[in-house]
Amino acid sequence: MTRTEFFHSFEDGEPAPGTTGGVAVRVGAGPERSPTAKPGVGYAGLRALHYRAPPGRAGTTLFDVDIPVTPDTELSYVVFPESVPEAAGPDYRATFVALDLEFADGGRLSELAVRDHHGFGISAAEQGRAKTLYLDQWNRVACDLGPVAAGRTVRAIVLTASAPAPATGWVDDIRLTVRPRAAEREAVDHVRTTRGTHSSGEFSRGNTVPATAVPHGFNFWTPVTDAGALNWLYEYHRRNNADNLPALQALAVSHQPSPWMGDRHTFQLMPGTGEVTLDRAARALAFAHEDETDRPHHYGVRFACGITADLAPTDHAALLRFRFPERSGWLVFDNARNRGGLRVDPARGTVTGHTWVRSRLSAGARRMFVHATLDRPATGGGTLRRPCWRTVSGYLAFDSEVVTLRIATSLISLRQARRNLELEIPEGTTFEQVRARARRAWQELLGRVEIEGASPDQLTTFYSGLYRLFLYPNSGHENTGTRDRPRIRHASPVIRRCRPSTRLRTGAKVLDGPMYVNNGFWDTYRTAWPAYALLAPARCAELIDGFVRQYREGGWVSRWSSPGYADLMTGTSSDVAFADAYLKGVRGFDVEAAYDAALRNATVTPPDRRVGRKGLAESIFLGYTPDSTPEGVSWALEGCVNDFGLANWSRALYESCGRDHPRRAEYLANAEYFGNRALHYAHHFDARVGFFAGRAADGSWRRSPQAHDPLPWGFGHTETNGWNAAFSAPHDGKGLANLYGGRAGLAAKLDEFFTTTETGLRPGTYGGVIHEMTEARDVRLGQYGHSNQPSHHIPYVYYHAGAPAKAQRIVREVLARCYLGSELGQGYPGDEDNGEMSAWYVLSALGLYPLQVGSPRYVLGSPLFAKATLHLPGGADLVINAPRGGKEDGYVQSVRFDGEPVRESWLPHARIAGGGTLDIDLGPEPGEWGTGEHAAPPSLTSGTAPPAPLADLHGLARCADGTDAAALRDDTTATEVRFRTTTPVLEFTVEGPPRTVRLYTLTSGARRGDPRSWVLEGSADGRAWTVLDERTDRVFRWRKQTRAFTVVTPAEYRHYRLRITRGSRRRIGLAQWELLAEPGEGGS
Repeated sequence: MTRTEFFHSFEDGEPAPGTTGGVAVRVGAGPERSPTAKPGVGYAGLRALHYRAPPGRAGTTLFDVDIPVTPDTELSYVVFPESVPEAAGPDYRATFVALDLEFADGGRLSELAVRDHHGFGISAAEQGRAKTLYLDQWNRVACDLGPVAAGRTVRAIVLTASAPAPATGWVDDIRLTVRPRAAEREAVDHVRTTRGTHSSGEFSRGNTVPATAVPHGFNFWTPVTDAGALNWLYEYHRRNNADNLPALQALAVSHQPSPWMGDRHTFQLMPGTGEVTLDRAARALAFAHEDETDRPHHYGVRFACGITADLAPTDHAALLRFRFPERSGWLVFDNARNRGGLRVDPARGTVTGHTWVRSRLSAGARRMFVHATLDRPATGGGTLRRPCWRTVSGYLAFDSEVVTLRIATSLISLRQARRNLELEIPEGTTFEQVRARARRAWQELLGRVEIEGASPDQLTTFYSGLYRLFLYPNSGHENTGTRDRPRIRHASPVIRRCRPSTRLRTGAKVLDGPMYVNNGFWDTYRTAWPAYALLAPARCAELIDGFVRQYREGGWVSRWSSPGYADLMTGTSSDVAFADAYLKGVRGFDVEAAYDAALRNATVTPPDRRVGRKGLAESIFLGYTPDSTPEGVSWALEGCVNDFGLANWSRALYESCGRDHPRRAEYLANAEYFGNRALHYAHHFDARVGFFAGRAADGSWRRSPQAHDPLPWGFGHTETNGWNAAFSAPHDGKGLANLYGGRAGLAAKLDEFFTTTETGLRPGTYGGVIHEMTEARDVRLGQYGHSNQPSHHIPYVYYHAGAPAKAQRIVREVLARCYLGSELGQGYPGDEDNGEMSAWYVLSALGLYPLQVGSPRYVLGSPLFAKATLHLPGGADLVINAPRGGKEDGYVQSVRFDGEPVRESWLPHARIAGGGTLDIDLGPEPGEWGTGEHAAPPSLTSGTAPPAPLADLHGLARCADGTDAAALRDDTTATEVRFRTTTPVLEFTVEGPPRTVRLYTLTSGARRGDPRSWVLEGSADGRAWTVLDERTDRVFRWRKQTRAFTVVTPAEYRHYRLRITRGSRRRIGLAQWELLAEPGEGGS
């Protein structure tokens, strides 16, 4: 019989490879170190082939074979290029390596026009130039031979290199195999939940958990390779056992938003046979990844010992099915920490308990309760107090081949956990029924986008991205009623309460309504929330309302909900995320409460570090965030983006409300005020060096031009450097371009950005190399760190520079090579972060990108697929056609929407959401489309001058009753003035030429007692006064709140007077009084 397949993994007992040739090879114990993989082993076995390549072209024949090529034959291997330890920066010489095939007719595979499964050339030189192979990590390379070589016979397998300098690395798992043709599958069937798990704290290829769950579910159910961890629960390769096989120590319920945040409310179980043990290493069961099912609706594994485990989820519960080949076994129940309690009833086959395991950043987490029941009585069991103080462990034993366990959780009470089980998986429900329901839930969401012309790997990447998008945020509420008469309640994570929890119920305050948690808005506002608004607006509204409930209960929306107020990251980015949704027509949430939550973030000095905007006590008046606030530059730039969204939201509310609406004037004033504040990014631009930079409270720059260097990380920037912050004003592209001298200057700055090498060795104020630096280095696109969110919009900034083709080239490159490795548990260039990294891929692959979050617009890009159909709410379809969307045709030549030419580089959301046909013609060379002067998305700034926001007037303030008024002008809410009378009169004299005041602000003090009614007047001589604005019955809802007011009749005056005619209490006060004028000699 003719042999049609070949496999070699260089294990003991396998035929030795040839060693004669230009590339020196030897079989060894595998790489000594890797940031993501287990060291000292091969990829799948204990051995691998080491190569040492000389400079230039070289090759060594490894195996003589006689393998006929069929139409379905595939060549594949894994390769581990080693870095150069002594290099002072990145050196990718070892990636110029590949396997070549020699055919019986004398030809070679590398001589054919053949590409690997990612679309890149298969030769060693082409693999190196493709920049797809990561250093010090295993990379899979595969190639379909049938289309180019069917009918030929492979005579030899040759290791080739084309390195520019001596290079070393490892090769393993060489295969020539006949692949079965893929059957027609639905969207959900393309998902791999293990994508992103081949990661660590040293290097992230996603840093995900392989969660089996329903969309936005209350629980994740996950396999666990380290049952003592709260961070990296499941590592695809790094924690393999002594035989280099992955091994599970538990199946667990998880609520982990990110390994950096840590897990909470964990609960573990694990099947086994023989002697019951709690020892995690002893109970671990080995398996192979090919015996693993990793789907959103079904996790399954067949262990090497023959035991199988299958899991299917509901919102608060799951059904697990175990098969024991010995017709007997046990289930151990345990936890990552000894924080909780467990009760086991073998006669009834039930397990109940509670857990209060939580990481340091699990803000607001209290107890979770668990109720589980077997489908049969147990033959034995009980608690296991080993050691004696352990209270979270127990087991159940049974004599049966198949056992099913129904398990549910609750954050409210043990009784509610049982109710959740009865509601979601009543007795008699089969595993297949639970799995089918979960599958339908995912398919309904993922099937809203159909794509044609995608490769199998692209299908996996795209639909796995949609899975990650809709995995977060997560519900934190439960049905305390019945299936027919539900009553939705939740244990609040944002209300501080001293009442203790018990083993039966939580001490947290339980309130009506839905609650959503688990979101880092600094990450997700950029692409994830716009994707919700486009693909699932009703769901988007539900999610917003769940977060707005945090504001209703705790006064604020979390910056990082984990589940409550975690003090992490910069920006109150729920502001712009919710504004963006509203502007794109999302309704069905409490709009006024959501708006007020954003308003509070933007105008109120926060009471502590966990909530609000850091530095706001001063930045709101200075117009920049001083470097006394850590990461102040990032706080300032993110604040401008959020203010942009709030300005547009305010204007939309003003335009939609009736003339007698009580907040109409407020909306208009806020639109002007926040629109002005959105320009404050210009105050951080140091024109001497051409970068955004830190400033002291007195306005001086943090560093001199001689000391400034944009390459080191930190120095006021969050998880990045000056280069990646240089384009952080996408909301005002015209203004940004003007800072760099115009469109050409912006394009030149971007060109320099994408060609300046990131070494990953400039930690700056971080003090040491962090994983984001190494990941940014390995993106290999200059300074562009697609591995982290602050960079994601930067390619699209070329649209503001009138050079959209340059954006299209870079975006296509990122899509082609930064999301690879799904088969090995990789898939991302950095932390995936709650669906954001995935949403970037999804939207960019569709050719739609929300460059200006907080506005109802998308820029149009280069679609990756020949055709995509978006099934939109209401029955409309958006069809995106790009028939020439091949690898070589990535430049937009022209665009038509429903047959009409589109000359601008963007489209409004309303037009897209209404459905239609978007035809994008692509070509191999840059075109003229989108390059016109007015083709770019609208900006706040017009003309050619840099942005010039209104500025507070310089001058002297005094109070007619003799009260010292100096604190009203000291640019901080830390001080305030308490007036001697109920109706004080404040006067202000301008220093320098008078300027036209457009807006003024008043800031309430820390104590109650505020102005309610007043008159603002202007005077040229200080004697004759003209009324400029008059307000009655105004309310300051919060302490240290800054309210803006428009000047109804603006004009230039040297003197201003604020006559307070009524206060809310007998003694009133103010923290600040600003007069915001057009900048000039009299402005700050």
